[in-house]
Amino acid sequence: MRNTFYLCALLFALSISSFGQKKKKVAATKDAILVFSKTKGYRHASIPKGREALVLMGQQNKFSVDTTEDASVFTLENLKKYKAVVFLSTTGNILDDTQQAAFEQYIRGGGGFVGIHAAADTEYDWPWYNQLVGAYFLSHPKQQNVDVVVHDHTHPSTVMLPDRWKRFDELYSYKKIILGIKVLATLDESTYQGGANGVNHPFIWYREFDGGRSFYTGGGHTDESYVEPLFVQHLLGGIEYAMGRKSAKKPM
Repeated sequence: MRNTFYLCALLFALSISSFGQKKKKVAATKDAILVFSKTKGYRHASIPKGREALVLMGQQNKFSVDTTEDASVFTLENLKKYKAVVFLSTTGNILDDTQQAAFEQYIRGGGGFVGIHAAADTEYDWPWYNQLVGAYFLSHPKQQNVDVVVHDHTHPSTVMLPDRWKRFDELYSYKKIILGIKVLATLDESTYQGGANGVNHPFIWYREFDGGRSFYTGGGHTDESYVEPLFVQHLLGGIEYAMGRKSAKKPM
């Protein structure tokens, strides 16, 4: 009887210990991002491919990815779950006043923002968003090849890129360009037709703004962008910067 009692006590202790370990494991959560792709203007056909690429990116880099076009998720309580919010080729006025206020609070609390391509074609009547995204869409010519000139390789989004990155995409020109953005790469307008920003034509940039982090890339119009290894790595670097996982290195 005594041996049986000791055996039962040992099994009970082990079960309590095992339960505690399992509970601790379940409590651990991944980093998460929200991908928002609502449109109220032109709708890019590449949005589904972009979503697929971002979900796969999360699986491969240990962060979860929620995708939505439902603006009602823009409450402060919900946004707090995410390290960054990605505007994937959004267009037009996509948030109401209450949702805008919640997003502003999220950024002021240290949240991150990533704008992809038509994120610059969004919320023209919201001055705070102009500051966050860094510039608004002005125009674009036909899709064509271009040389992207990378000026700064110290940022996680450009560290892997060549000095001249040759690629095919839809190439935006911009208006209301914010002076505070830190431009990482420009378009060489001599290598394509239809540019409207001149010698200093920004294409990739970032900034710290209003307590949070913002990153924008002008690429991402085409389906092919989201299986192009360099573009995907570039985009991952921008997302990890916005999440606070990585930062720009200071020049040596």
